Amino acid sequence: MPVRSPSRTEAFAFWLKLGFISFGGPAGQIAVMHQELVERKRWLSERRFLHGLNYCMMLPGPEAQQHATYIGWLMHGTWGGIVAGGLFVLPSLLILIALSWLYVSFGDVSWVAGIFYGIKPAVTAIVVHACHRIGSRALKNGWQLAIAAAAFVALFALHAPFPLVVVGAGIIGALGGRYAPEKFQPAGKHESHQQYGPALLDDDTPIPAHAQFRWIRLARTLIVCALLWALPMLMLTALFGWQGALTQMACFFTKAALLTFGGAYAVLPYVYQGAVEQFRWLTAPQMIDGLALGETTPGPLIMVVAFVGFLGGANSELFAGQQPLLAGAIAAAVVTWFTFLPSFLFIFAGAPFIETTRDQLHFTAPLTAITAAVVGVILNLALFFAYHVWWPQGFAGAVDWPSVAITGLAVLALFRFKLGVIALIFSSALLGLLLTALRTLT
Repeated sequence: MPVRSPSRTEAFAFWLKLGFISFGGPAGQIAVMHQELVERKRWLSERRFLHGLNYCMMLPGPEAQQHATYIGWLMHGTWGGIVAGGLFVLPSLLILIALSWLYVSFGDVSWVAGIFYGIKPAVTAIVVHACHRIGSRALKNGWQLAIAAAAFVALFALHAPFPLVVVGAGIIGALGGRYAPEKFQPAGKHESHQQYGPALLDDDTPIPAHAQFRWIRLARTLIVCALLWALPMLMLTALFGWQGALTQMACFFTKAALLTFGGAYAVLPYVYQGAVEQFRWLTAPQMIDGLALGETTPGPLIMVVAFVGFLGGANSELFAGQQPLLAGAIAAAVVTWFTFLPSFLFIFAGAPFIETTRDQLHFTAPLTAITAAVVGVILNLALFFAYHVWWPQGFAGAVDWPSVAITGLAVLALFRFKLGVIALIFSSALLGLLLTALRTLT
């Protein structure tokens, strides 16, 4: 049975739902998108899903949010990309503004930690499930398996920088595509078709007209994005001066957005140095609390910048210091705008070229190698999650057996009973809240 093309209303509803359930960092978020879009809805085939993901993995910025933007753009053009990428961020922004308000007003958001106590083990299981699903279909020969293993060793044992791993895989793929092209062909056509049925955007579906590369379209995209950056920056400078808190935040977080190769964990030290030590928008303990809130809420972990912006605005002289909560909310929105605008630029400017070259081996071979490396990256993230969830105080501390039990139940629910990610996250959150309440009572 052919897959029906989703209307804009259906697409909007899905991306809005995803914005509220995108827990677990990039690996967990990509796993959710894969399960929903490739396996269940069949809006696109696995091969096209991975092709876009490979491009996003090479970009600075949050790769899961960029991948959502890419898929939304591929399906519904610029409108679809703006909706998908925007709704990936907007729920997290609103939730973080609310939590930041509670933090500033009362200083106690312990109930949020209780909810996340149950979500973290479930996310560990989701990442393991994603590694198994993607790896079983992406690693087609010994070369690709070796690349995945090398990526895992480089990250887990050698602590190599993430950008170096991705670039290294791309170089190997470029050389392999030239000297051993049969080893670096994309995943076999119609494999996901055989497993899940036909997809709306299948392996051989022609590139939509809006996704064709055009020089005039590229120029228009660059001009529009430049104006969307320059006009707010000029307005902030005119209103508050170059040394004003909001102007400095806009400039600082633009630079941060262009340095986030390797995900949020790679850029957090830069944000910490600037926000705490250079500009003193917040204190070091507050930054740690903000990181905890960022990990607790859905959306990219880099959304911790909204918390940084909120406290920076609340502590500034905006509105003469008379309305700190309003100032904080405005600052959080400004910071989010300048942090994520470059991500939309990278997709709208680069994705047409990536789609147009999808069947050209000298372009796809590096991306195929990056796909293999991504499997190693996801496996490393799975172990990273497991370590921090099961041994919250480090190996020297005790094992958190309730977390181990929740992880085991989540793995069983995913692999054996095929439970949906949404149901798993919500049931795990309720279980975590219950366990935390019981601990408080005892």
